[in-house]
Amino acid sequence: MKPLNTIRLNHTILLIFCAQNLFCLKAPENGTGEAALAAQSSDRGGICKSMVESNGYDCEEHWVITKDGYVLNVLRIPLGRFVGCRKARNRPPVLLQHGMLLDARSWMLLPPKRSLPFNLADNGYDVWLVNSRGTEYSEGHTSLSHYDPAYWNWSWDELVAYDLPATFQYVYNQTGQKLHFIGHSQGTLMVMASMSRDQLLNMLRSAALLCPIAYLGHTTSLLSRFITDNFIAEALHSLGLYKFDLNDLITMRTLKIICRIPSVDCSNMFTPYTGQNSFIKRSKTEIFLDHQPQPTAMKNVIHMFQMWLGEEP
Repeated sequence: MKPLNTIRLNHTILLIFCAQNLFCLKAPENGTGEAALAAQSSDRGGICKSMVESNGYDCEEHWVITKDGYVLNVLRIPLGRFVGCRKARNRPPVLLQHGMLLDARSWMLLPPKRSLPFNLADNGYDVWLVNSRGTEYSEGHTSLSHYDPAYWNWSWDELVAYDLPATFQYVYNQTGQKLHFIGHSQGTLMVMASMSRDQLLNMLRSAALLCPIAYLGHTTSLLSRFITDNFIAEALHSLGLYKFDLNDLITMRTLKIICRIPSVDCSNMFTPYTGQNSFIKRSKTEIFLDHQPQPTAMKNVIHMFQMWLGEEP
């Protein structure tokens, strides 16, 4: 057990931090249904218009409702942009699931020739991209507002139990075919956990796992180690921080301003959290910061850190 003075010091630091950065939950509003979300997405331009159709591809916007009431935005790129590709029928469906603190746009930050969804579409696949619950385009719920603390009462366990099965079933029903799956980071954890429960095997054709995170004991980040060992995420949750959103933090807003200065290199901005293995090229930093990072539930962050602690001898 930690000494009492250490616990008091940690909570004092957290109180100072929260005084500046704590996400203040507004009064709960009515739930946001599929129709309202579709209108909001259209008003904002939507990912289809801003990142898919603008590159010459057809795009459809779909809405999937999970058994626990979350309304997920799912994008479909049914055809490639070349004449030969557009004539193909019965194209095999492939579902792309992004990682934690990201959304579907993270797959399309590079030019079409270097972006996986567009390459798949041009090579004969029917491409589907999920926006996980809590991200900008999947804030809806049948009865809860995303300002309601209850909206954020989930971790990746719920993504496994509700989101992935609902999305798989929807795409399977729409296409009549088994799915290829490509997951990144948290997306790999979701499908591995689902397969261990035999939830998706009858609808799955193949799975490709990018940066799989079934185990986290190899993580080298000293900052993440400090947060984990001192139970900082748990303390923030107990103080009322149910939503984890780096865009709400003064430090992230300042970082975005600084990183837009041409002489500043922010390509390793996430190294303190992830360790040495940054995936953001210097030339793409500004594009990344225009769309990412995305929110998640604080309980999801806590669950990830618990996985880390659970692997220690």
